[in-house]
Amino acid sequence: MAHACVFGVRSLRRSDVRAVEDGAERTLEWMSSDHWVPAEDRYEIARPKAARPTETFLTTGSLKTGGEQIDYGYLTLAHTNGDIYVFFRNANVLAVGDVASPLRDPALDYFTGAWIGGRVDAMDILLKLANEQTRIVPAYGPMMSKAEFKAERDMMEEVRDRLFKQVREGDGPKDMLEEGVLKGLARTWKDPYKFLYDAAKGCWAHHDKLDSTVV
Repeated sequence: MAHACVFGVRSLRRSDVRAVEDGAERTLEWMSSDHWVPAEDRYEIARPKAARPTETFLTTGSLKTGGEQIDYGYLTLAHTNGDIYVFFRNANVLAVGDVASPLRDPALDYFTGAWIGGRVDAMDILLKLANEQTRIVPAYGPMMSKAEFKAERDMMEEVRDRLFKQVREGDGPKDMLEEGVLKGLARTWKDPYKFLYDAAKGCWAHHDKLDSTVV
C-alpha cells in the first residue's frame, strides 16, 4: 500500500553524510496505526517509531546530495493515497512507482481513496516534469520513455471516459466486463474483472466528479 512510497537518501561521501527518510504525510499516517489490508485479508501492525519517516510533506520538496538535485512530490489518489514521484534532475531519471504499469494491470486501491481520475491527473503532472530524454522508472517492468508513458496515460484516459459512462448508467463491474469496456485497447489484462471492480468502487467514491449532474 502507501508504505511503498517512502524512500531513503544517503550520500556516498562521508563528509556529506545524510540519512533522510521522506514520505508523504499520508504514508506516515498509515505507518503509525494498525489498519486493515483488504487485498490480503489481514491487519497491518503499526511500524515502530524508529521505522517511520523523519520528515514528511504534503505537496513537493527537494534536496541535494552527492551533487544530485532530487525533487519529489505527492501524487494525489493515483494508486493509493500516499504515492509520490522522485525526480533525479541531473540524471534526468523520474521514478514514478505504481503510477506507471507497463506490464502489470494498473492497480487502484479504492480502499485508500485512489481512483482512475486521480491516476490520470497524476500522470499529467509527471508528463509536465519529463522531457523527451527523461527515463521514467515504474515500480515493476522496463524503463519507459516519455512517449511510452504518455501512451499509457492516454489509454487510461480512454478507460476513465468509458467507466464514467457505464457508472452513470448504473453498471457494475460484471456488466462492464460483459459489455467490453476494456476491449480495443492497446494492452491486455491479466485480471480484467478485478481492475473493473476496483475502478468502479473508486468511481462511486468520487461520484461527484463523474458529471455535473451527479450529486
